[in-house]
Amino acid sequence: MKKNTLILGIETSCDETGAAVYHQEFGLISHALFSQDHHKYFGGVIPELASRSQLEKIAIIVQQALHD
Repeated sequence: MKKNTLILGIETSCDETGAAVYHQEFGLISHALFSQDHHKYFGGVIPELASRSQLEKIAIIVQQALHD
């Protein structure tokens, strides 16, 4: 791998969506995270709501990490 290689990492868990850009030489150079808080009203994570929210937010989160 070249020293100027950039890596885009995307992570989704049950109620969070995140993205980060890592530079092989300089390390972590940006990241963005969205945490869902609407599940607290139900007393736990509702998988269908969580997956829909991730679909709505993933492009925004990735764009933010790339922009930063």
